Amino acid sequence: MGVVGLGVMGRPMAGHLLAGLPPGSSVHITARRPAAAASLVADGATWHPTAREVAAVADVVVVMVPDAPDVRDLLEGPDGLLAGVSAPTVLAVSSTVAPDAVRELDADVRARTGGLLRVVDAPVSGGEEGAVAGTLSVMVGGAAADVAEVLDVFATMGTAVHLGPLGAGQVAKACNQIIVAAEVLALGEAAVVAERAGLDVRALFDLLGRGFAGSRVLEVKKERFATHDHSPSGAAKFMVKDLRAATGEARRTATPTPQADLLLQVFTDLTAQGYGDQDTAVVQAWLEATPRRDDPA
Repeated sequence: MGVVGLGVMGRPMAGHLLAGLPPGSSVHITARRPAAAASLVADGATWHPTAREVAAVADVVVVMVPDAPDVRDLLEGPDGLLAGVSAPTVLAVSSTVAPDAVRELDADVRARTGGLLRVVDAPVSGGEEGAVAGTLSVMVGGAAADVAEVLDVFATMGTAVHLGPLGAGQVAKACNQIIVAAEVLALGEAAVVAERAGLDVRALFDLLGRGFAGSRVLEVKKERFATHDHSPSGAAKFMVKDLRAATGEARRTATPTPQADLLLQVFTDLTAQGYGDQDTAVVQAWLEATPRRDDPA
């Protein structure tokens, strides 16, 4: 098994894979920063300097990098993943990308490898907390035979469900991101309104979590809103690409998305104003700095 990309999400995912596979199994890893692999190597993973070397020894390669262009970059050149494929291999794209991007990727790599390399999409939800805890929701799309080769891999990281043909995982993640973005924005608005009215935001969110407003997003983010902690975890700027993927799929299926359109505008605006590298809870700070439309600028 191989993992390429050892960032906030990829490193703990690789750790759970390493701990959860049967004795005698090997986990082969690579990343842009070798230092990111140190703890995994100490636990028994095998470090490789290039994606080509990982692909040469792994029949399943999980890729966790930011976006589709980053996945493409991993494939190319003498040290790219494609150069290492010489036997049947499944490339599991856990990055969040547009559904069409993963479908096009599969067609391309199958043609270039004579069918040796096949793609499944397996984006995840649960954030850094879920990756560390091994409780991710893994949304899998692809041909049944290809998916069968990766379900045990992702079972070590959380709950993996095959949702349909290639691209289905990314459609599911797009739906997930519409809901998460809406909840984060709603929580940000509620926090600002409550605080300006003199309420204790922590006490309020603790109470709301016991009612209909309760959600996993509220549970994970409430302390950030209470303390104005917007330090990076899931960067807000990534919501722009995720929501673009959602609205793009909606256009393909002739589906109106009034809420997703608004959310895309919000996250595009706050990213343009310099908030994008912080956690999505930074909507709180953006709202605090934004005048009401009916107020004088």
